[in-house]
Amino acid sequence: MTDHSKRKRPEDLRSHRWYGVKDLRSFGHRSRTAQMGYHRSDYAGKPVIAIINTWSDINPCHSHFKQRVEEVKRGIWQAGGFPVEMPAMSLSEPFQKPTTMLYRNLLAMETEELLRSYPADGCVLMGGCDKTTPALLMGAASMDLPTIFVPAGPMLRGNWNGQTLGSGSDTWKYWAELRAGNITEEDWQGVEDGIARSPGHCMTMGTASTMTAAVEALGMCLSGYSSIPAPDSRHAQMATLSGKRIVEMVWQDITPSSLLTAASFDNAVRTVLALSGSTNAVVHLIAMARRCGFPLDLDRFDNLARSTPVLANLRPSGKYLMEDFYYAGGLRALMVQLGDLLDTTQQTVDGRTLGENIAGARVFHEDVIRSREQALVPCDGLAVLRGNLAPDGAVIKPPAMEARLQTHTGRAVVFKDYNDMAARIDDPNLDVDADSVIVLQNAGPQGAPGMPEWGQLPIPQKLLKQGVRDMLRISDARMSGTSYGACVLHVAPESYVGGPLALVRDGDLITLDVPNRRLDVRLSDAELAERRAAWQAPPPRFERGYGVLYLKHISQADSGCDFDFLQTGQREQAAGEPEIH
Repeated sequence: MTDHSKRKRPEDLRSHRWYGVKDLRSFGHRSRTAQMGYHRSDYAGKPVIAIINTWSDINPCHSHFKQRVEEVKRGIWQAGGFPVEMPAMSLSEPFQKPTTMLYRNLLAMETEELLRSYPADGCVLMGGCDKTTPALLMGAASMDLPTIFVPAGPMLRGNWNGQTLGSGSDTWKYWAELRAGNITEEDWQGVEDGIARSPGHCMTMGTASTMTAAVEALGMCLSGYSSIPAPDSRHAQMATLSGKRIVEMVWQDITPSSLLTAASFDNAVRTVLALSGSTNAVVHLIAMARRCGFPLDLDRFDNLARSTPVLANLRPSGKYLMEDFYYAGGLRALMVQLGDLLDTTQQTVDGRTLGENIAGARVFHEDVIRSREQALVPCDGLAVLRGNLAPDGAVIKPPAMEARLQTHTGRAVVFKDYNDMAARIDDPNLDVDADSVIVLQNAGPQGAPGMPEWGQLPIPQKLLKQGVRDMLRISDARMSGTSYGACVLHVAPESYVGGPLALVRDGDLITLDVPNRRLDVRLSDAELAERRAAWQAPPPRFERGYGVLYLKHISQADSGCDFDFLQTGQREQAAGEPEIH
């Protein structure tokens, strides 16, 4: 553990190698800095702070970062640092195909290499849109310089004809109603025009809000700020305060390795579960933890889920949106309600313990942030399933599904890939009923490729017209955190590499048993072995570029979908840290 009572000297700064020595190379660094209009007094003996900014013209979630980066710089200047903005790849969830998940590890690599190759003493990470947050933290954790995260913040709530709209969740809802013939094209246009009306990421408890909350629970951003709506003036204040704080963190040498522990990852998992957060957090937190040397796994998520209540009444599992959550007291208030389920002794970027940060936080709207006695769901905000269909695990979000489907058996209706599903799902002759189990193959990390958010498989149109709004759906894909329904996700190993999901055929009986954490296809071992022997591996998805590297090194969902050459060896646990099984 780093001794934060000892302060670095200017000559101890990493940037001293670039700016402080008297040689020919340093002459070049100083002269080129002068070329940009800076005087030596602007940077000499001061921490150089890299600002990793994921702004771009095609990322609406980060459209305000052009202004926020100036506010971060202001804080760095005021604290006696030298800010250097470094644009990084912008993972724009609404636009990037086939999925931003394909590029999460590329941004993580870029972040790590930017910090390694330039004169950075510390860094400010600017992100929020789904995969951006874990990517930035993964890269920064691997480099292990003093780091603080600036979350993008949620957008304002949507509005259509006086109805409050939530990102994603109401998209799927009204799309189903349009396909069922219950709303008009004019209605649908109204939803389109009113659902996203300010900068910021999704304002439901989707992946973006889930992951920024997890980062605050990990102690990697200023306490109380992960859920500020992006247009709120306090968001700009947070950016400046983060800039000020990172300079002090450099002098104190507060690095990710001195903050991130097995216990802090448990805190993050508990917090995500209490929020009924996105199932994507499972993949991302496993990847982040393993970058730090902690073997977080699916069993740990399931173990913690059994004793963690869902306290946040937020869509898609609940009623409210992120604006309501922040003004009801925000994440600090929710963590106070979790009480002894958290390890509040963990250190944070604020220079205080988690317990000190949340002390005195209050709930101002008790229906938005529930007490443990009035929990939305007493436990099992997430469930990890195993069985002969998912020997390495799968996940489901019970609060977001119709309860009747938690124990269910039905006939499989199988689609070999996304294009097959898109072509046939609304065919009136499709042999499907409300009890059927829709199965999508080849949608995992390698099969899609990139494990897109295809897991909320559409309900066939003929069933929508009959009033069906949920049915059991299974895939090796992910699901947007804004989605809902009886969707089994992350089936591992994936079908593309020959996992059991690849062997399922139309008419096979599939049984889901959430209480007993089972997912099985009713086939004998002999039948499965026969089908496996006949299975043929599909051709590679890429023949050149980054995709070839991706396919060669990507791990399965249960291991976090990180590259095998980027995960670190297992760290020894500090005294008092919990074991992770």
